[in-house]
Amino acid sequence: MKEKISRNVILLGIVSFLTDISSEIIFPILPMFIASLGGAGLIIGLIGGLSDSVSAILKVVSGYWSDRVGKRKPFVFFGYGLSSFSKILLSFSTTWHYAVVLVSLERVGKGLRDAPRDAILAQSSENHRGRAFGFHRAMDTTGAIIGSALSFVLFYYIGLSFGTIIFAAGIIGFFSLIPVLLVKEKDNSPVKTSLKLSLKALPGDFRMFVAIASIFALGNFTYMFFILKAQGAFSDPKMAVALPLLLYVWFNIVYAAFSMPVGNLSDRIGRKKILIAGYGLFTLTCVGFAFSNSLVTFIIFFALYGVAYSLIDATQRAFASDLIPENIRGTGLGTFHTAIGLAALPASLIAGGLWEYDPTGGLTFIYGAAMGLVATAMFVFYSNRLTC
Repeated sequence: MKEKISRNVILLGIVSFLTDISSEIIFPILPMFIASLGGAGLIIGLIGGLSDSVSAILKVVSGYWSDRVGKRKPFVFFGYGLSSFSKILLSFSTTWHYAVVLVSLERVGKGLRDAPRDAILAQSSENHRGRAFGFHRAMDTTGAIIGSALSFVLFYYIGLSFGTIIFAAGIIGFFSLIPVLLVKEKDNSPVKTSLKLSLKALPGDFRMFVAIASIFALGNFTYMFFILKAQGAFSDPKMAVALPLLLYVWFNIVYAAFSMPVGNLSDRIGRKKILIAGYGLFTLTCVGFAFSNSLVTFIIFFALYGVAYSLIDATQRAFASDLIPENIRGTGLGTFHTAIGLAALPASLIAGGLWEYDPTGGLTFIYGAAMGLVATAMFVFYSNRLTC
């Protein structure tokens, strides 16, 4: 008989559901919004990569301090609140320079909340972490489906400007703070060590996994290039915005549909097999995007993109949690998030530079496929050394 999903996991799933409605109203229009403010391919890569890297720098710090004080919930609450406030400010941007600052500030909120939140999820699901993280991803991505669909409706049918849509998304984000208040955190013994000592205490197999995940992240550039690739295939100006929005909705539908089953499967057959499949499928997907130029091929490869993410995202975090002792799990998960987040900046800058050289996106996606292949090969080679 399956163990019930805990109250905390459900509440944090609702938080992510509401937050992703808010965020995913913005994300599919963000590359077009940046372009409307004068930002080109390299600027889009800068914003996509810098935003992830800024949040990444804070993840290990917030994870460590949540271990240090024995409290995780305050970091989660403040992080979600800051993200919502930043979205409101972003809606008033008049140049891409403001967007760089405010998108990064929104990601600061993500950096504060992610590692402590994942530590609460891990502590609340000792015997079924794959299922719990899969449920959380499914709630997250269900919110993303609704959010990206709302983005399409607000732009295509109601005709709102990008700024107005972003402002509305920021208001929705504040509702995610209510279920955070209902989370009941277990007592945690404060860890009285320095950050340096805490990092040294992290197991060797965990560090090896972080290295492999970081190599994969070097090719896992911002989603905005997938949207730009689809946008370039349609000549009608309105369809060039509307169809990529619908394809992004399709990506999120597939991602949500597979997240929970993948989490359950990883508990049964092991996370290593799931991650190898995910890295390999991402490689194949990038090759497909490199040569896609029709609606049919985009429908196929946006779906594969969703399946790949369902295999990778929650599974990586659950596997990382398995490799870390509970008393330093916040520090460990922060280290994991920081490493892959820091890799996002060079990943997206390289992708943006390649895009400037080849506006069709072919070189950008071949680069992503090459890095995915390297990560797959490394994980296969070292998998026997990674023990939970």
